[in-house]
This record gives sequence, C-alpha cells and structure tokens, in this order.
Amino acid sequence: MKNILFILFLTVFVGCKSDSEEKIQPVSIKDDVSFLADDKLEGRQTGTDGEKAAADYIAQRFEHLGLKAKGTEGYFQAFSFKPKTDPHQEVKYTVKDGDSTITGTNVVGFLDNQAEHTIIIGAHYDHLGYGAEGSLYRGETKAIHNGADDNASGVAVLLNLADKLKSANKGNNYLFMAFSGEEMGLLGSNYFTKHPTIDLKKANYMINMDMVGRLKQDSTLAVYGVGTSPILKQVVKANNSKFKIIENESGVGPSDHTSFYNSDLPVLHFFTGQHEDYHKPGDDSEKLNYEGMATISDYIFEIISDLDDNGKLPFRKTKNESDNLPRFKVGLGVTPDYLFDGKGMRIDGISEEKPAQKAGLQKGDIVVKLGDSLVTDLKSYMRALSTYYKGDKTRVVVKRGENEVEADIQF
Repeated sequence: MKNILFILFLTVFVGCKSDSEEKIQPVSIKDDVSFLADDKLEGRQTGTDGEKAAADYIAQRFEHLGLKAKGTEGYFQAFSFKPKTDPHQEVKYTVKDGDSTITGTNVVGFLDNQAEHTIIIGAHYDHLGYGAEGSLYRGETKAIHNGADDNASGVAVLLNLADKLKSANKGNNYLFMAFSGEEMGLLGSNYFTKHPTIDLKKANYMINMDMVGRLKQDSTLAVYGVGTSPILKQVVKANNSKFKIIENESGVGPSDHTSFYNSDLPVLHFFTGQHEDYHKPGDDSEKLNYEGMATISDYIFEIISDLDDNGKLPFRKTKNESDNLPRFKVGLGVTPDYLFDGKGMRIDGISEEKPAQKAGLQKGDIVVKLGDSLVTDLKSYMRALSTYYKGDKTRVVVKRGENEVEADIQF
C-alpha cells in the first residue's frame, strides 16, 4: 500500500516545470485533508495499513518541507502496546509475539534553527477505522470513519504552520509531531514524553490542534491551557482580531496536550467544537471550513511569533476542572455545544431513540431548566443530570428561538 500511496502523492503534488525538470507544487490545507480523510485510508485506525499509509504521507510532507527526521527510525517513532482491559490501568508498552499487541507510529520532523529552546507543535492523525471503540455510529453495517475534522484538520494546519515557520521565527527550534494512538488514550504523545527524541528540558511549550475544521459562523474558537504559563492568556487575547475566544485555563483535557502538561510544559490546545458528525462516518472532508482553518493557522503563527522573544516560558500548574465533574447514571442523548457561552446548555446534536429525541428536543435548543434545577451553563447542567437514575421522569425547559418550550423526559 505504501507504494500506491506514494504514487498518489506524486500525482497530486508534483507538477511539471518542463519536460526535464520537476518541481513541488504548493500543497493546500484542503489537499492534505482530502488525502488523509480519503476512503482509501480506511479511517486510519492505530496499527492498520491505513494508518501506516497516512504516516508515510506525513513523513513525505515533512521531507518536502525541509524538516529533519527526528524519530527513532527516520521520521518514525514506533511503539507497541497491549490494549487496556481495565480503563484505569496504565498502558503497558510491550511486545509479545502471538498476542494482541498493536504497533502505532508517531511521525516526527524537526526544524533546527540552532536555538536554545524548542517549541513542540502536534496533532494526532489516527482515527476510528470502521468504527472502533469510541464510535457513536449505531448503523447495522460497518462504515468507514474518515475523521476529516478529527483529526485530519489538525494535521493539515500543523503542516501549514511548518511551511510558514521554515522561513520565519528563528528564535526557537520547532518539533512537529503527528501522534498515533490518541483515540485509544493519548498513547503516542504519552510514549513520546517517556521516550523523547529531544531533550524535553529544553522544550519551551507545546501547541496542540485537535478538531479545528468546523469553525462556525460566529467564529468561536476554544483555546485551552491559557493558565499553564502567566503570559499565555495575554498573548492569546492580544493577537486575536478574528475569533470569539472561549478560554480554559486547565492544561488537562481529552487530547495530546495533556501528556506534555503532565511533563511540566506550558500548553495551548485549539478546538472548534464538537458536532453531530463527531466519531461518526459523516465526518468527511467536504464538510470542513477551509477558510476558517487557514485563519486559525495564521492566528497560531502570530501567537508563536509574539512569544518568540520571551525566552523559556515558566510553567504553572492549573486546577484540573474535570476533577470536580459529577458522575452520570443516565443521559439525555445530546451533544452539548461546548463553545456556547450564553445562559444555559445549548444542544449541538441529538442521538436517535434517546430521551431527548423522544421528548421532541431539537438541535439548537438551549436547556435552561432540568427538573427543579436551573441550568445556567454546562457545569450546572451536568450537576442536575447527575441526580437522576434510570427510570426517573422529570420536566425539561428549553429556549427555542424567542420561546420557552417544556417537555417530559424519561431516562
């Protein structure tokens, strides 16, 4: 499959300058997404031929961008592991013939400016294949989960940033990483922090991009980790002229920046929000906002440029906001709009045959009351939901446009 993919790469991205001379044509963000989210890669599940083909493609892109190989074998850093049977156990990076061992592959490229410190820029490239654990698809036949937003989008912006940074900002070195195994538990980034190919003591900070392809009309962009170094909140605000920024101070979250925060590095994580195609076969390349992705790339470039003369950033621990979240015994069957900053909890998607759908709730409804509890934001919604058990009945009030609508819910 590797040879087939490389031929496709040449067909798309190498044009003829003359009969005797070839040149590399510029590769757009859309080109990268289209390749990585194509059915031919079969959803890029960790350890599969499709993921390996994606790794080969990213390595070729790194090479043509002039990045030095910084894996353990060329651009590649392979790691083998046994899938966890207990979600609370630590991952065992081990190799045993004849068992269920899976091998993932990080792809690592380095822009060496002979500087003292290195900025790490990352995005995971694995996804769910035909519907691995974590899929929200409930169809009867298997279907490819192409993961255009999750996370071909992040890889495409990473490659775009590499192209920008290779001719600018010489104050730091840059390590570009496409992580494997994120969907199985941040495995690739976790492995790298335990087996780094650079001196992590000389790493300055880490930038992560995961699901940056669905910028909405209101230009809402979530930026996590702004509390992990004192200057970050100021820099995020000062360089913004295009986005409605939703800030989160915590360095902990469900993506690869967490691995670097846990290694005492400042982090920034960029995210355009969940949607109804999340972890479903509908997450395809034609649904992405490519102009929005280009604007996000420009914004991150400006942040990096602004930080370039600040030396090594001091690291600061943040409160892990997820530690205080309640446990749920039931659910409404909705996807919250995590970037909504108005009063209430706005519904961004509704699952089939779940309580919300049966009660007639709709995408865009804003939950303002659940039972006797007022819902003012996502946290108050979760606290209210945590008090219910299977079989319970209650009343929900939602704001739909200018009207309030009441409905009966049975969990």
